[in-house]
Amino acid sequence: MVHEMKLQPEYYHFILNGTKELKLDFLMKKRQQINIGDTIVFLKEAELNESFQAKVVGLLRYSSFEDMFQDFDISVLSDESMTKDELIHVLEQFYTKERQEKYGVLGIRVELK
Repeated sequence: MVHEMKLQPEYYHFILNGTKELKLDFLMKKRQQINIGDTIVFLKEAELNESFQAKVVGLLRYSSFEDMFQDFDISVLSDESMTKDELIHVLEQFYTKERQEKYGVLGIRVELK
């Protein structure tokens, strides 16, 4: 199955350049349809005119990003130019703690195709 996901330019480049191995998201209904072996087409916001494909090689389910971050080094979660605290702050702008509690969170481990 093929899925499309939009990424802000910074995170688009982190995955494309191989400095970020996980796409972090809520575990909402449409994300529950993602399986290992699926393809994700990542689209660069805002114009959505750049894209690349990646294969899903792992799925990590947690109750919150803070829980996930206890198990992984920043080199897996994001580019090493960020700290875990900085990444949590950025994520909570989009993924509030209340919504994390409601849906849970998902780490989608990807490899470029």
